[in-house]
Amino acid sequence: MQQRTHSFTLDTSRLDGVLDQPLFRAVAWEAKAQGVPAFAIGGYVRDLILGRPCKDIDFVVEGDGMAFAQTVAKRLKAEPVHVFKNFGTAMFMFGDVQVEFVGARKESYTRDSRKPEVEPGTIKDDQERRDFTINALAISLNEGSAGALVDPFGGLLDLDRGILRTPLGPDITYSDDPLRMMRAVRFATQLGFIIDPPSFEAIKRNAERLNIISAERIHTELNKIILTKKPSVGFILLRDCGLLERFFPEFLELQGAEEKDGIGHKDNFYHTLQVLDNVCAKSDDLWLRWAAILHDIAKPKTKRFDPAHGWTFHGHEDKGARMVPQIFRRLKLPLDEQMRFVQDLVAMHLRPISLTKEEVTDSAVRRLLFDAGNNIEALMILCRADITSKNEKKKERYLRNYELLIHKLAEVEQKDQVRNFQPPITGQDVMTAFGIEPCKLIGDIKIVIKDAILDGVIQNDRAQAWQLMLDTGRKLGKEPLAGMEAPIPASVAE
Repeated sequence: MQQRTHSFTLDTSRLDGVLDQPLFRAVAWEAKAQGVPAFAIGGYVRDLILGRPCKDIDFVVEGDGMAFAQTVAKRLKAEPVHVFKNFGTAMFMFGDVQVEFVGARKESYTRDSRKPEVEPGTIKDDQERRDFTINALAISLNEGSAGALVDPFGGLLDLDRGILRTPLGPDITYSDDPLRMMRAVRFATQLGFIIDPPSFEAIKRNAERLNIISAERIHTELNKIILTKKPSVGFILLRDCGLLERFFPEFLELQGAEEKDGIGHKDNFYHTLQVLDNVCAKSDDLWLRWAAILHDIAKPKTKRFDPAHGWTFHGHEDKGARMVPQIFRRLKLPLDEQMRFVQDLVAMHLRPISLTKEEVTDSAVRRLLFDAGNNIEALMILCRADITSKNEKKKERYLRNYELLIHKLAEVEQKDQVRNFQPPITGQDVMTAFGIEPCKLIGDIKIVIKDAILDGVIQNDRAQAWQLMLDTGRKLGKEPLAGMEAPIPASVAE
C-alpha cells in the first residue's frame, strides 16, 4: 500500500525572481533577439516550486538548441560548450550550475528500443514526451509571458497532491521508455509521493519491458533509490510493481518466514530493509548501504532446519561474500575496491557480534582490528544496524554490549596500533637470516610472527619478532646463518 509522506510547501512565488538571475536574463534576451521561443523546463522548475536545491537547469527552445546554447554561453562568457549531436543537446557550466539546452521535439519509439525517432516540435510536444507531469512544468522566457508557468497537464496540482502521473497514457509512456518505471519508483522514494494507481498498474503490465534497458541505466536509478533517506520504501515499491524480480531476484528470494515444528524465522526481506534504513540513519556511503543490502543475501541458499537448534543459516556470510562479485557483475556495478569493500563487510558482519556475547579478550579485538583495517568503523555501523529485534530489552542489551566493544576497540588500537599493521619482520629478513631463496618457509614464519603479535605472545617489536623468527626456523628444521642472532638493521628490510 503506497503512502504519501511528502511535506513540501508549494510556493509559486519563487518563480517571480527567476528573471532577475543573469542566466535566465541571457536566455530571455536571446529568445527575443532570435525570435525563438525558449523555456526552462523539468526538474529545476519542479524543485524551485518545492523549495528543493537543484544544480542542473534544462532549457528547451523551439529551434536549434545546440546553436542557441552557443550564443547564450558566449553572452555569459561561460564557454566552452559541449555539444552532443547524437542527442541534439549542448551543455556548459555557469558557476557551479550545469546548464543544458535541447530543441523541442516529438518522439516515436519502436517496440524493441528506448531510442526514439525524433523530429522538431513545439513546447507542448516536448512536454508530452516527459515522464511525469511534475517534470513537464516549464517557465516561459518569452516576451509577453516571461516568468509564467506553462502547465498543460496539471503538474502543479500533482505536486500539491504528491502524485506521480504521466502526461500521456501510462502504458504509452512506460512502453516507450521502460526506464521511466524505475524513475517512477525513484521519485516516489525521493519525494515521498505516491505513484498514481492507474500508473502503478501500468508498471505491473509493462514490467517485462525493463528487459530492453541496460544494466548500467538500471543500476544508476537503483543507486539513487538506495541513496534516499528511506530506501526501504523504494525496494517495497520495486517488489510490488514487479520490477525487482527483473534485475535483482536474489533480493526477492529473501522474503518469506517459514515455520516448522512450531519454530519460525524472521522474514529476511524486511529484516534487510530495516538494516538498510538503520545504516542510512548513520551514513550516506553508497557502498556501506550496499553492504547492508547484501549482508544476508545468502540466507536462502544456506537455510536449514535442525530439530535441536531450529532454523540455521551457517556460512551465509562466506557464501554471501562469494555472491557479491556475481551480483555486481550482472548489474554492471564497479568491480574494484568498492566491490571489495562490500564483499569484506558481508564476510565479516558476524565477527563483532560474537565478541559481544562473551568477555572480550585483547587478542580477539586485535584480530578484528587487523582483519577489518580501515573498514572497522563501517563494519561497526553495519553490525549495530543489524540489531532489529522487536524485544526491546534484548535490543538494548546488544546495543550496550556494542558500546563496550567499541570502547575496547579504541583502547586496543591506541595501545597496540594493529590496524593495518605490517609485521616488523619481512620476507627479505627471513631470506637473509637463513640464506634461502623465496619458498613456503618464508610465509610460514611470517604467519607465526603475525599470529604471535595479534595473540599478545610478543609485542609488535622488531627484536622480539626477530628472535621468534629464529626459533620458528629452527623448529621447522632450518638453522640461521652465523651472525644472525641479533636483528639486522631495519634499512635492509624490503
